[in-house]
Amino acid sequence: MKKIESTAILSFIGLLGLSACGDTQGERALSGGLIGAGGGAAAGALMGNPAAGALIGGAAGAATGAFTSPDQINLSR
Repeated sequence: MKKIESTAILSFIGLLGLSACGDTQGERALSGGLIGAGGGAAAGALMGNPAAGALIGGAAGAATGAFTSPDQINLSR
């Protein structure tokens, strides 16, 4: 079980790194929130509560996207 939990956590961290797609701050926050929610739901499902994982992941991803500049990462280019 610990191997599954650590894999889920590492996957979630990896998804946060991709959470800043877009030219405007709003686009980056939206895409970050969606990517974070998907990753959080997957990680939460492994731990028994996908809804909580999606909420936490969505909030973390949106914050990451909002505070990331397009110069740091922008997959839409």
